[in-house]
Amino acid sequence: MDIKKIMELLPHRYPFLLVDKVLKKDENSITAQKNVTINEPFFMGHFPSEPIMPGVLQIEALAQAGGILCYDYLDGIDASNAEIFFMSIDNAKFRKPVVPGDVLTLKVELTKKKGNIFRLRGLVLVDGIIVTEAEFMAMVRKK
Repeated sequence: MDIKKIMELLPHRYPFLLVDKVLKKDENSITAQKNVTINEPFFMGHFPSEPIMPGVLQIEALAQAGGILCYDYLDGIDASNAEIFFMSIDNAKFRKPVVPGDVLTLKVELTKKKGNIFRLRGLVLVDGIIVTEAEFMAMVRKK
């Protein structure tokens, strides 16, 4: 899935759209990509002499990828008339800094669905190494 299709699904736009490409999507999981460049606006202040991508933005990238996955489970709600909201974060771990030049592989798995509530588990990998992980919840509702 390319950026045009991603932008049809997600309401986010630059500088807050944090998914560049979907590499693979199946019934219960998605693998997406975020290319981290020195041009990211957060690097001006985080940190000028040692640029590191904030962990909360890595979690947000996972949530956006998870949101794309949730659109497959709208239970009769048309995607153009749906909104997906981030609800909670649990067991977040930040294992290694993410720096300019890294390519983030975002792996999100749907672990439970009850009504319009989704529980997901996500991993952020750089060169196959887990740098961030978290469990989170999202909710779908009509606009």
